[in-house]
Amino acid sequence: MTIGAPIPHDSALAHATGAARFADDLAEPPGLLHGALVLSPVAHGLLAALDTATARALPGVVAVLTAADIPGANDVSPSGKGGETLFAERTVEHHGQPIALVLAETRDAALRAAAALEPAIAPLPALLDAEEALAHQAYLMPPQVIARGDAEHALDAAPLRAEGSFRSGGQEHFYLESQIAVATPGEDGEIAITSSTQHPTEVQHIAARVLGCDFNRIPVTCRRMGGGFGGKESNASWVAAAAAFGAQATGRPVKLRLARKADMAATGKRHPFLFRWRAGFDADGRILALDATLAADGGHSLDLTPGVVFRAITHALNCYDVPAVKLTALALRTNTVSHTAFRGFGGPQGVLLMEDVIRGVARATGHTPEEVRERNFAGAPNGGETPYGQALEGDLIRRVWAECRADAGWEARRQEIAAFNAAHPYLRRGLGSFVLAFGISFGVRHLNQAGALVHVYADGSIRLNHGGTEMGQGLNIKVAQVVAETFGVPLHRVRITATSTAEVPNTAPTAASTGSDLNGWAAHLAAGTIRGRMAGVAAALWEVPVEAIVFAGNRVFVDRPGDNRAMEFGELAHRCWIERVSLSATGFYRTPDIHWDAQAMRGEPFFYFSYGASVVEVVVDTLTGEHRVLRADLVQDAGRSLNPAVDRGQIEGAFVQGLGWLTCEELHWDEQGRQRTLGPSTYKIPGSRDVPPAFKVRLLSAAPARADTIFRSKAVGEPPLMLATAVWNALKDATGVERLDLPATPERVLMALAAKAR
Repeated sequence: MTIGAPIPHDSALAHATGAARFADDLAEPPGLLHGALVLSPVAHGLLAALDTATARALPGVVAVLTAADIPGANDVSPSGKGGETLFAERTVEHHGQPIALVLAETRDAALRAAAALEPAIAPLPALLDAEEALAHQAYLMPPQVIARGDAEHALDAAPLRAEGSFRSGGQEHFYLESQIAVATPGEDGEIAITSSTQHPTEVQHIAARVLGCDFNRIPVTCRRMGGGFGGKESNASWVAAAAAFGAQATGRPVKLRLARKADMAATGKRHPFLFRWRAGFDADGRILALDATLAADGGHSLDLTPGVVFRAITHALNCYDVPAVKLTALALRTNTVSHTAFRGFGGPQGVLLMEDVIRGVARATGHTPEEVRERNFAGAPNGGETPYGQALEGDLIRRVWAECRADAGWEARRQEIAAFNAAHPYLRRGLGSFVLAFGISFGVRHLNQAGALVHVYADGSIRLNHGGTEMGQGLNIKVAQVVAETFGVPLHRVRITATSTAEVPNTAPTAASTGSDLNGWAAHLAAGTIRGRMAGVAAALWEVPVEAIVFAGNRVFVDRPGDNRAMEFGELAHRCWIERVSLSATGFYRTPDIHWDAQAMRGEPFFYFSYGASVVEVVVDTLTGEHRVLRADLVQDAGRSLNPAVDRGQIEGAFVQGLGWLTCEELHWDEQGRQRTLGPSTYKIPGSRDVPPAFKVRLLSAAPARADTIFRSKAVGEPPLMLATAVWNALKDATGVERLDLPATPERVLMALAAKAR
């Protein structure tokens, strides 16, 4: 029995010892060229023709390629609708935008030549501030609006009203392995790409678009990534396309690995957001009406912003019910790098809205935020549907909250904190809570599909390939567990192989927390097909119905009283080979029961919801603004977990990454639009001392789960990141401030305290 067992990550030892090989560790093919990008030093301007003669003359330089050399389309937008170029042509739209690719015999030579190139750019005014973009209605796309009831009338009729506004910042992915791709030319125009990517199929499509060739000439492989977090969903594609472009132009293999500074300058971030809201409510704290605007800073081009904005607006009410609501989501255009996917994909920004509303209602009514929270949970006695018409499980919302509150010892902790604050004039402790309902599925319907390829060899060993990618999150071990369980064999008999578009085509990205759901089902279906054929051979041999054949304990046997006929799994595999029975099969899965009407903004876009709750305690030094998370209690609904050890690691890591976004990870562009946070010396990610000393994580026990999820498990990749929202609430509880923009750095905490004192 492998399902539900706390089995270690398949590459854990290899990661710890350095034996795991990433793209930059692979043996370099003969004749390899190294690439370096020429990046724009300004945020907006007109680009003159690039003088490449000086760079070409430098030792070791083989080629300098620009937009004029591209044989296909200079378009790397995920949608294929333009607006995002591989290399700038006439106009530069953001600081760090790629202008050219230098290819040289060594990486040092390529970097020297790239640094020697000085693009001539006539500066143009740059739109850098999201507030200014909102005032000028500089939009990347039309607004998205979800409405239920007459929000304006309900606001006017409400006994009490409040309003508020705040901002949340972006976030750099800061994966350990920066963007990298190796492109190797083959026969008949084929170019094989090894890419650190979450989306091999998109790498294939965009490289083929740039080169002007068929998809079948671009096989893409990814064994593992050194982290992704959404940053290697669309951004990895243009990096790989640039490498493929260089390989086609020179006829030699090309490796393009971005240095950390170049990676941070040229790739997208989590979207910063602006929020404005007006709420109507009664004296009990029941929210009756809400009119809110969520404005995402999308950067200079569309990228994946439509999906981010969609998820933000569909999660803006989170797990709460508001009878009359109008939610407006905007995508702002600024002269910054095009912002992109990041773990949670707009959900983390969306769920912030109701947390600010709840605190505003609590201030106006004299209730605690937790009392207001409980009075507005979806489900009886309130409404049980989202404003777009999808049902929420109110009993599960209340259960995760009740259990987390009990785990945290809420009442006793409140008394302890009150006593501490009374005894300390400058140190203030605070307690914050958060409850989550997060929808699982891609917002784009056609991405909810997956394929897998399974081979059983004549000795009973198994080879598994699926469309998902491994970025450290444990997807491969989970899918291997599914296959081992299906055949009833030990896990070590299943060989995990590199993701490849040549083996499983037309895959979705490994994103949206769907990796195990989609690829686990596809692998299960493929393995089930083979098992059915093998069962038929065993049934014919023993002259029993196929239904009587059981696979378990690495054996195949007859499930009948007194019938002890059995054989090893490998023995049956060999017999199937002798009998000329195919032991190879593909599996294909598409998520059922999801639909969306984009005109009406209604439907059921998510297969199910994942629920969770958190309680966090912080301490703040009111003289410096410095703060520390002292304790975190988390309860996460994972259904019937495929692998509790892996899931626990995901929850812990997600929480800390969310903690970083909310408190210390600050992106900064100067007045000229130049990004100044381009490395670990200027951009602070959480360290080991930022992890709560008391960190208590629990999977919801006996969690109800749909029968049609893979082995009744639930996704766990993204939801726990949002549980860190309790940190924001705890900081506001400790300081008593009304507005605290994010990230809540010590400087921002001090500014909020100063504003409160005025």
